[in-house]
Amino acid sequence: MNLIEINQESCNQDGICAAVCPMHLLDFEKGQIPKPIDHADELCIRCGHCVTVCPTSSLSHREMASDQCLPVQKELLLSEAQCEQFLRNRRSIRVYKDKPVSKEDLQRLIEIARYAPSGHNTQTAEWLVLANKDDLQKYSGIIVDWLRWMVANMPEFAASMHMEDTITGAEKDMNVILRDAPVVIVAHAHQDDLLASTTGTIALTYLELAATGMGLGCCWAGFFNAASTTFPAMMEALSLPEGHKSLGAMMVGYPKFRYQRLPMRNTPKIIWRL
Repeated sequence: MNLIEINQESCNQDGICAAVCPMHLLDFEKGQIPKPIDHADELCIRCGHCVTVCPTSSLSHREMASDQCLPVQKELLLSEAQCEQFLRNRRSIRVYKDKPVSKEDLQRLIEIARYAPSGHNTQTAEWLVLANKDDLQKYSGIIVDWLRWMVANMPEFAASMHMEDTITGAEKDMNVILRDAPVVIVAHAHQDDLLASTTGTIALTYLELAATGMGLGCCWAGFFNAASTTFPAMMEALSLPEGHKSLGAMMVGYPKFRYQRLPMRNTPKIIWRL
């Protein structure tokens, strides 16, 4: 099969596929069937835009046939009001039920997160799921050691992040580090990937938002990730694949409480150039 094939009988020659292709791989003239340019196979980023935008399902990609792409269910599309409430109601969850999250639900969560945009559709984010209580306690202890190192060696920054208070709290109850979350999910990629940091942040954001629909809650584990990227003991304990770095970490679990109202936020500062 060629990279792109178009059913000439059903194609309505509207040129939409050519218009949306981010790499401009389809030549189109009004009244004619679109056709791939030379070297399209080398330049294609496999995003699937051309396949999923075609209103007549006339275009197939060698790696993404039209019938493999599920149709959009219009009845599930969010209204403006639903979308606004969904995003404004997102909360960082720091109090969790003593309830495990199934491997199947975690798999589903990551499956959704993989649809996050990534530069050039590289999709380089990989995942580490940590759900062993003893391991999470061990990581918490290493993070406290990192906090102590930060207080001793970078006192101004440590003070700005209230690290001494965190250490004091951890000495009383180690669970202040990972908040008794039953799961921590780490996104990671090769350290030479220049797009990785942005890719990981967006993918974890997708994961956090998707968790809401599954009855789960999340909180970014900032100290966990900082220790994972700078503290040798934590890097060794985490044991990511050779050459990989942590892109971010997310605590995941079932929220113990439900929020009833939408909080206020600062007025946005906007520079308009219309």
